[in-house]
Amino acid sequence: MTDSTQTTGTTGTTTKRAPATGGHPVLAAGLATFAAVILIIAGFLDLFRGIMGIAHDDLFVAARGYVFRFDLTAWGWLHLIFGVLAIVAGFALFKAALWARILGIVLAGILVIVNFLSLPYYPLWSLISIALYIAVIWALCVVRPDDL
Repeated sequence: MTDSTQTTGTTGTTTKRAPATGGHPVLAAGLATFAAVILIIAGFLDLFRGIMGIAHDDLFVAARGYVFRFDLTAWGWLHLIFGVLAIVAGFALFKAALWARILGIVLAGILVIVNFLSLPYYPLWSLISIALYIAVIWALCVVRPDDL
């Protein structure tokens, strides 16, 4: 990727053209930062949700006849573990490493599934979490490594 410069006339003004790939590095860095911040925030919220599920599993309403019915303490541990991993991945995204992006996408995908499976226990928060993690996946998928 090379930038080309052009000097005009007697004024000596120099203009820079965009990279040949047509990328927008500021936008790409902004999306990666957005994904990192949302992943950290949503990870902390899942961490707290996991602590609630472990400590006070009677706070959640259990749905009868739910196909994916598990012990609520087990759901708490899932949210706790994946919440901590999401926080770590979010902080790793500030390094702009490819492995951090891949880890962020994979963890956000897993957390979408975990939150989907826990819909009957806490429906509104599960839907909000799913939307946050989908936004993270989108932001990490549209950023090209060349733009960072």
